[in-house]
Amino acid sequence: MPREIVTVQIGQCGNQVGSVFWQRLCTEHGISSQGILEEWATEGGDRKDVFFYQADDEHYIPRAILVDLEPRVVNNILESTHSGLYNPENVFLSKDGGGAGNNWAKGYSAGEKHYETIIEMIDREAEGSDSLEARGTGSGLGSFMLERLSDRFPKKLIQTYSVFPNTTESDVVVQPYNSLLTMKRLANYADSVVVLDNAALARIVADRLHGLTDATSSFTQTNQLVATVMAASTQTLRYPGYMNNDLVGIIASLIPTPRCHFLATSYTPFTSESMDKAKNTRKTTVLDVMRRLLQPKNRMVSTAPSKSSCYISILNIIQGDVDPTDVHQSLLRIRERQMANFIPWGPASIQVAITRKSPYVAANHRVSGLMLANHTSMASLSKRALDQYALLRKKGVFLSHYKQEPPFNGSLEEFDDAKAVVEELMTEYKACESPDYISYVDHPFS
Repeated sequence: MPREIVTVQIGQCGNQVGSVFWQRLCTEHGISSQGILEEWATEGGDRKDVFFYQADDEHYIPRAILVDLEPRVVNNILESTHSGLYNPENVFLSKDGGGAGNNWAKGYSAGEKHYETIIEMIDREAEGSDSLEARGTGSGLGSFMLERLSDRFPKKLIQTYSVFPNTTESDVVVQPYNSLLTMKRLANYADSVVVLDNAALARIVADRLHGLTDATSSFTQTNQLVATVMAASTQTLRYPGYMNNDLVGIIASLIPTPRCHFLATSYTPFTSESMDKAKNTRKTTVLDVMRRLLQPKNRMVSTAPSKSSCYISILNIIQGDVDPTDVHQSLLRIRERQMANFIPWGPASIQVAITRKSPYVAANHRVSGLMLANHTSMASLSKRALDQYALLRKKGVFLSHYKQEPPFNGSLEEFDDAKAVVEELMTEYKACESPDYISYVDHPFS
């Protein structure tokens, strides 16, 4: 039985990326923009019902919930070429239409106001499914829904694809407040967080995709890049083999300790039908792909590794015509050359899942790969969020915008609590680098 996944797209970022993601899945499964299986899509062997279900008229409909407080992005989706794909009952737009104005607390309050309407949609889709996926950025609405989903579906795996802001170029002055408050929820209520950040994505677009200078084109390429990662991370579920065809099993192998569940990604080569401007990668042997996946320039999150930083776990999803012998030899070469340093208290090995490519998408390369990695340098994400919050909090500006909303009830204790949670997360990731980490787990605050 396929493992069904419900996707909740929240906010501008979540819905923009989600739109590209569903277009890509339709292409990979031979489904038209209106949800009809193409006549030529006869290869079979794929599991469409991981993300889609069939209506009474045999249309394939995404198991997706579209949520936003302002209508522009969702309306664009519903007016696009794929407008007939979605279930209109699974779309929520606030009647106020004004959005949260980049105020996390305002978005959180809106979540409380509209909770019953949104959760009814999710309940309908989640019945019988195994996992919930959420997409978005540091929105208060997303944080509220993550809390409630964790409470309402304690036995379902909740994974988020979270796009962190470009902290050096953000035009949202209260971003440090929003990021800290969101990180608390991601640490406490998600089972797995796939971290992508705008700074790393912009660098990859500029460097690997021929340095596009047009803002709209760069933005489009960035969304395509994120959608590619999301599709590749579920490839073993949609084109299953003997192993790694269960999302719970995949996540369990990457997250040996519950709180350290923030995952980095790398992908290579950056070419596809939708990324025809990518720099040409001529060689795609298994070893070359696995070697590139370990290179920092291909990583889609900006971290600051220290000399002691190391991998907690790695899963490489290799797509294409692959001989298992090549995988084994590549792993030996990587170990001999010490290309990846692992924690001292766990298995020092790279897990590999081999999966087929979609027969409906023309591939320029024999082999491509995605790396999902748990790395102790994720502590630097927490440190960056804490440092930037401290600078803004010291100035004491814009706090009244938050205090007047219900989550704060006139006090700033919510900020203090979020700060403590993020500090604990940073400390635990650093503790993972020590051979005595097991002792830390038993007595974290001693």
